[in-house]
Amino acid sequence: MKFVQYIFSILVFIVFVSACSNGPQPISYSQDACDFCRMTIVDKQHAAQLVTEKGRNYKYDAIECMVHDLKNWDRPPVDLMLVTDYANPGKLFKAENASFLISKNIPSPMGAFLSAFENTAEVTQTQKKFGGEIYTWAELRGKLND
Repeated sequence: MKFVQYIFSILVFIVFVSACSNGPQPISYSQDACDFCRMTIVDKQHAAQLVTEKGRNYKYDAIECMVHDLKNWDRPPVDLMLVTDYANPGKLFKAENASFLISKNIPSPMGAFLSAFENTAEVTQTQKKFGGEIYTWAELRGKLND
């Protein structure tokens, strides 16, 4: 009987630990709504996501929605800020590691013409093809929050 209680205790612990994970959640495109503007998230090249230190996920239909939401953030501290790689639709990575392109020739869901790239060679190649300006995460936040 003690063995069964021991195994049960281990299982409860594993379930508890896995429930407190602070990782991103998959975005259900065409079903999830943006936590800032409430539009349905459909664009796999421009979505974004925040994860708080408490593990709460906030999903966005556009990077600019996440940036604008962060401007007046009064919720639990943010653990992860993730953006979608324009060159690899649906792939989320840390916003701090991204290069951002604002190009009038690449529309984004909320009209900022903003796209994120994980690979610097990819953003440079896309800029040559479509024009626009390249920004770091810090530069982008400053530009959009002016």
